[in-house]
Amino acid sequence: MRFNLKFVSAIAAGFLLAAPFAARAQAPAGQGPAAQAPAGQAAPAQGGGRGQGGAAQAGGRGAGGGAPAGGVCNNPCDPYPGMKKLLVVADVSTGYDHDSINHWMGVIEQMGRQSGVWVTWLRTDSQLITKGVPTGITSPRYAARGAAGANKRPLPWFDAIMMLGSGDAPLTDQQKADLLSFVKDDGKGLILGHAEGVNFLTWPAFGDMAGGVMSSEYPATGMWAKVVDPSWTAAAAFGKEPFFYTDQWPVQTKDFTRGSVHTIIAMDASKMTPDQKTRSGRTDDYYPIVWAKNYGKGRVFDFTGGHNDATLDDPKTRALLMEGIKWALGLTNEDASPDKK
Repeated sequence: MRFNLKFVSAIAAGFLLAAPFAARAQAPAGQGPAAQAPAGQAAPAQGGGRGQGGAAQAGGRGAGGGAPAGGVCNNPCDPYPGMKKLLVVADVSTGYDHDSINHWMGVIEQMGRQSGVWVTWLRTDSQLITKGVPTGITSPRYAARGAAGANKRPLPWFDAIMMLGSGDAPLTDQQKADLLSFVKDDGKGLILGHAEGVNFLTWPAFGDMAGGVMSSEYPATGMWAKVVDPSWTAAAAFGKEPFFYTDQWPVQTKDFTRGSVHTIIAMDASKMTPDQKTRSGRTDDYYPIVWAKNYGKGRVFDFTGGHNDATLDDPKTRALLMEGIKWALGLTNEDASPDKK
């Protein structure tokens, strides 16, 4: 019999890559995975099959520490017990579709999985932005089951939300109120990425929560930047000297005033050209591009870059995002007091 060596090598490599996850997912000695039925039998209706809680959660994949191995149970069962939950929403249905958003979502999911700090839910719609029952389930297969039967997890299930959209996503007034309350009253986290500065321009309360909105933007060729608060762990990778940060940075509206946010990194006003300063429309040299703020009981972290893939692949940017997300999730403590006026 002749063997295809490339095929055999590919299979072997697959086993090697899967081994660490399989080790984490292994059930206790003498037991099979909780969702596994005895040979020749169907999975039990209660406690052991997919979609059930209890045993499926206790012995299934995703239990234990380290990077998540993958869940096997539906809501309300937690397929990733002990992990922080991050909802990433990139709803661009009413705005500009940045190509880099695709990479954004992949990077954030990968960072959470590799670090074991959080597990990510990726959505390109706004259905889960609700404290109530998610609606819009019209498939004949799932409509009769309702939100729980369709495995929909609303906002209260998550520890933070990251928003990467642009435009005015189709949120109802109740969804808007739920999003504000999720951060302000429940003490959850909000992480914002590129283009969020032009999101919900007709909803002033969102801009107040975010810290500011943009009126335009500079070319994507980059700007000189500097660390303003070196005490922030998120800024440690950039050092103390000014650096050129290649990305498309925002021009904030004139009502974005000093004291609106806590600046971590800003554009370096001393290195801006006259044309750049004129474009800013500002005379106060206030140019934050990475900031934090407290919003009620919650935490907001805003990285206004991310227009291109290369920025997101930069190890320093990833270190920045890692620490910012950890802070928003409530895992670390940093200074978020407003900048002095």
